[in-house]
Amino acid sequence: MKNCPRWNLSCGSYDELSERQGFPGVDFVAWHSRNLPKLLIRGLLLTLILLLGYGCEDTPSQSIGEEIANAKANAVTRPVTEAPVKLAPFVPTPMEVVERMLALAEVKTGDVVYDLGSGDGRIVIMAAKKYGVKGVGVEINPELVQESREFAAAEGVGHLVEFHQKDVMTVDLSPATVVTMYLYPESNMLLRPKLWRQLRPGARVVSNDFDMEDWKPETLEQLVDQEGANWTLYLWRITDQDRFRKSS
Repeated sequence: MKNCPRWNLSCGSYDELSERQGFPGVDFVAWHSRNLPKLLIRGLLLTLILLLGYGCEDTPSQSIGEEIANAKANAVTRPVTEAPVKLAPFVPTPMEVVERMLALAEVKTGDVVYDLGSGDGRIVIMAAKKYGVKGVGVEINPELVQESREFAAAEGVGHLVEFHQKDVMTVDLSPATVVTMYLYPESNMLLRPKLWRQLRPGARVVSNDFDMEDWKPETLEQLVDQEGANWTLYLWRITDQDRFRKSS
C-alpha cells in the first residue's frame, strides 16, 4: 500500500482506502458516489483557502504512524493545567490495538460499550461485529458521526450501535459496562470524577496511551503495532469504593 494519509482519497485504490480506514469490505466507491456533492464542496473550499494564501506551507505527506507520533507528542507536552480546546484530536487507532483494547476489557455478551471521542466509530463497530454487543459512540465532529453511521450500516451492525454528536462531558455513562477512550491526559482527568460517579461497580474503563494519575490501573499493557508504533493500554475496574471517591 502507498504511504498515504487516511483522508487522501486520491492516494491509492478504493481497496487501499478501505484498508486504511480499517473496514475491509466496505464499498467506498458507492459511499463516495453518494457523498460526491459534499466532497466537491470541501474541495472548492480548500481551493479557495489556498488561493487566499492560507495553509500553503510545503510539508510532506505524513504516514499514519507519523500522525500518531505527532499527536502523542503534542498531548504529552500540553500542561495538565491548560484547559483543552477539545478533549483530543482525531487520531485513528490501528485495528490491532482496537482489538486488544476490547480483549483487555473482557467484552462479553450483554455488555454495552461506550467510546468517548469515537472518531470514525471503529471501536464500537468492532465490538458489535466481534462480540455482538451494543455500542454507543460519542463524537463532537458531525462529519465523523455521519461517517460512523454509514460504516456501521455497511458492516451490518447499524441495529446494534448508535453515534451521538455530543460533548462527552454531558453524556450519561450509567448504561455503560465498558468505556474506551483515547483522549488528552487532562481530558482523562476531567472525565475521571464522572466515571467514578456514574459507572456501576464492575464496569471496565480502558484508556489508550494515557493514565489517570493516582488512580492506579488494574492492568497496564504495552504493545507494538505493525508500523512499529508503541502503545500503552490501561485498564481500570470500577469498585464500590470508587463511587465514593472525591471528585478532585
